[in-house]
Amino acid sequence: MGKYISQLLTTSIIMGVLAVVAVPAMSFVLRTSSASIDNNDKILSSHDQMAVAEQRRLNAEWLGGIQKIIIDAGHGGKDGGCSGKHSKEKNITLKIALKLGEYIKKNLPSVTVIYTRKKDVFVPLHKRAALANKHHADLFISIHCNAVPKITAQSRRVQGTETFVMGLHRAKDNLEVAKRENQVILLEDNYEANYSGFDPNSPEGHIMLSMYQNAYLEQSIELASLIEGQFKKRAKRISRGVKQAGFVVLRETTMPSVLIEAGFLTHLNEEKFLKTSHGQDLIASGIFRAFRDYKNAYENKATQIAGVAKGSSKVPTAKLGKGIVFKLQLGASSKVIDTSRTPWNKVEALEVIQLNGINKYLVGTFDNYAACAQLQQYWRKHGFKDAFIVAFKDGQPISVSKAKEAS
Repeated sequence: MGKYISQLLTTSIIMGVLAVVAVPAMSFVLRTSSASIDNNDKILSSHDQMAVAEQRRLNAEWLGGIQKIIIDAGHGGKDGGCSGKHSKEKNITLKIALKLGEYIKKNLPSVTVIYTRKKDVFVPLHKRAALANKHHADLFISIHCNAVPKITAQSRRVQGTETFVMGLHRAKDNLEVAKRENQVILLEDNYEANYSGFDPNSPEGHIMLSMYQNAYLEQSIELASLIEGQFKKRAKRISRGVKQAGFVVLRETTMPSVLIEAGFLTHLNEEKFLKTSHGQDLIASGIFRAFRDYKNAYENKATQIAGVAKGSSKVPTAKLGKGIVFKLQLGASSKVIDTSRTPWNKVEALEVIQLNGINKYLVGTFDNYAACAQLQQYWRKHGFKDAFIVAFKDGQPISVSKAKEAS
């Protein structure tokens, strides 16, 4: 195993890896057994996670962008996290998380905020990720504080923020942060069953964990960069940048996810800053502004989905009817698509509906998902490789997963 890990790591470094490297599934890859948690919170296999992630992306585009965010206050209860001279990580992260949630609720009331904890309680890592997946969240933000592993005259001077995404740790410091944050699983009941043999003290285990293929790496890096930019420019913090490492809590989520280290409690002035309400406000407001900017950028991109030709063609408005209806979306644009051009001229009975200022071009009307899926296969082979299924209930858009349950 050690030789295999070494070969993989060497190859990755030679290739100059920034993105996560996909590796074959191995026996200890994190999966939660259905016996250890409620069936509704069952963590998905890697293959299923990728499929869920893709459907969630399509649903988010269809239903109007980013609608739901999970805010995870790191540690809690019997897990105090790291400590400063006068503080514990679990208390500071909770205060920042609650402040962040209030900023979002006040300024972006259309966004649903869900907390992994709102008080000082212990929440296992797999439950945090499962909560995000269960609620079909669009983003997952985990908030933490940092600490140096050994206090020396030199290490006491280490300070600054850093934001992590799931990926290959290319520096020893990144590995140490991941190992410290993942240590919490040792406090969980039946952690061996929950994480299928993953050892948080094993460097090899973390290397394999960090190579997990994350479907949302690019978006996670984008959000992380915005967060660090806000910390540096607006909160006037020292930014240590965006980094990658293997975190259990990020590995299991099926949406863009970041883990924020808001500062070092082992640095006297930084601990003092993070203990104050003003300092917590600055950190929370910085995260909020980054989230707002990410949300706006994401939703602006959704208005530019299919490249369209100039011109106009009259396309009838879609008839949605009553009950559950499945349709196939072939494309979308803020402009009118010229349906006289290929491949649009091949489509019969094309309809359009406008949502959030975007024209969504649809075909087909079905009362069951399977029939619509057959149409999807056809059109993906005939000029619309990105065609995807959308759903309505009594004329209003709903997620495909809910429609399938109701049909």
